[in-house]
Amino acid sequence: MRPAFAPTSWLLWSTLVLGAGLAGCHKPSQEAPDPSVVATVNGEVLNRTDFEQELSRELASTEGPERTPEEVEPFKRALVDTLVKRMLLLQAARQNNVAVTPEEVDRGVLRLSGDYPAGNFNEVLAQGQLSMSELRARETSRLTIEKLFTHHVYSRVAVTEEELRAFYATREADFHEPEEVHAAQIVVKGLDEARRLQAQLKSGKKFSDLARRYSLSADAKVGGDLGFFPRGQMPPAFDEVVFKLGVGQVSDVVSTEYGYHLFKVLERKPARKREFAEVRQVVETRVLEEKRSQAQEAFEKDLRDKAQVWVNEASLQAIRGRPTPHAATGD
Repeated sequence: MRPAFAPTSWLLWSTLVLGAGLAGCHKPSQEAPDPSVVATVNGEVLNRTDFEQELSRELASTEGPERTPEEVEPFKRALVDTLVKRMLLLQAARQNNVAVTPEEVDRGVLRLSGDYPAGNFNEVLAQGQLSMSELRARETSRLTIEKLFTHHVYSRVAVTEEELRAFYATREADFHEPEEVHAAQIVVKGLDEARRLQAQLKSGKKFSDLARRYSLSADAKVGGDLGFFPRGQMPPAFDEVVFKLGVGQVSDVVSTEYGYHLFKVLERKPARKREFAEVRQVVETRVLEEKRSQAQEAFEKDLRDKAQVWVNEASLQAIRGRPTPHAATGD
């Protein structure tokens, strides 16, 4: 299981994992494994400098004390798998002439920076030891992979009417609507005041008028209207009362931690199953998502099965979680 991320590091992790920049095109020595090489994928190199930097960023994005070499081990293994997969996908993109324009990258970076207040974006990048040029490289890779999936994987996925109806039939509970009531309330501080309002209602005063004038709840401005709600959405004391009332009925005074309430049921909706025609678009979206996910997994597996992947275990074992001085200087 991948560890939890600190909130401010989500951007950095997502751009790292989805589009990690991968370096080099030379092969390790045939005579002895090159200690500067972590892995090769179809002859393309993942070097130790890049790997240690990526690992350091990932570990920095997680909470908790500094990890021991044993605790770092699963992080290394997961990162190798992730980077190998991304290398394979980027290789496939090149083979299929898939590329993105600088304008597309500009828009992607702008969307990412838009999630942060003005001035905070560069601070977030600095915390993750990521420069703007590195972020652009990662966004380029992410968008390239996204375009590869869109044009060469998802475009081949289609659904039939039979598949849609079968999905609907086997997931009946997903399209069940529970019983709902449309209710209004008046809530006041004291029992005596609640009793006085109850008497006024019995004498013919309008519930919504009294709610606007006397209710302490935020919904007073709309006549105490709580809208439609199923069981479990409101406090239990509310459900206990309103689901027993008929349309147009007003409850007795109900005491809760919020004060003293009077409820009125305005409408009821019985439980029902939504018909296929009502939810067809939702069903189609969900079936497409499932089939695209399956197609993506199959595509990635096929790339891996056909690939020549070599992992330098000696180099990987020597990595302890922090870049070595040699790696940090880029020598």
